[in-house]
Amino acid sequence: QVQLVESGGGLVQAGGSLSLSCTASGTFSNIDDMGWFRQAPGEQRDLVALTTSSGRTTYSDSVKGRSTLSRDNSDSTVILQLNNVVPADTAVYYCKAIASDWQGRHEFWGPGIQVTVSS
Repeated sequence: QVQLVESGGGLVQAGGSLSLSCTASGTFSNIDDMGWFRQAPGEQRDLVALTTSSGRTTYSDSVKGRSTLSRDNSDSTVILQLNNVVPADTAVYYCKAIASDWQGRHEFWGPGIQVTVSS
């Protein structure tokens, strides 16, 4: 199992910045992909940014150019920095980790953290 602890978020004013941190712990020694997804009310959960263990990062079009996902493999932490936020960034943000073992790839999710952008 992998446990994901999320922090950051809260209420942010439009035009400001936010930082979300996620740290993984558990029995898996190799975590492949880590990143963030978000889900607005009534919407599906969508990718924000995801990085592989080799450092390849994918960003959604909605945050590309104003976000940075950094990863520290030594403590299995990813940090999402989102700048120039807009009300459309309001959502519950979920950390996701994918770990693999001899049985295959396994997905793990954090409990979610609310981000609200005020106009």
